Amino acid sequence: MSEKSSEADEQVDEKEDIASEALQEEGKETVEEPEEEAKEQPPLEEAAAEEPEQEAEEEEAAEEGEEEIEVVEERIYTIPFRKVWATPRGKRSPRASRMLRDFVRRHMKTEDVEISNEVNEELWARSIKKPPREIKVRLVKDKEGRVIVYPATAA
Repeated sequence: MSEKSSEADEQVDEKEDIASEALQEEGKETVEEPEEEAKEQPPLEEAAAEEPEQEAEEEEAAEEGEEEIEVVEERIYTIPFRKVWATPRGKRSPRASRMLRDFVRRHMKTEDVEISNEVNEELWARSIKKPPREIKVRLVKDKEGRVIVYPATAA
């Protein structure tokens, strides 16, 4: 009986060894993954170090009401829409927006003009028949020559 029990013990020992080796291999795999993650983390830390600088720049741009625009030139104008009122009532606001674009092209010397939503809403606030008589705007020209029209603020 002692021989049979020793053979059974050896078989159990072999199974335990196989199981422990499998666990060790799994453990190595799990250990290898964090090492790979650790290798990836330093670039993330470098990116994290750059993020505060970028965030500071974005905050400054957000305070100005612009997103990542490098301002080359900025001017404030009061644009008169006197001639708009000489047109038929049903065509006044569209003419006011055309006159605004023409004014900006003439004074900022560029063909690429964008009107912000706020200014457009001011033009159309009293419908198509009654645009404002004049409007005060801030024109911002970026390095690409594009001009964006914002409402002038009391700053």
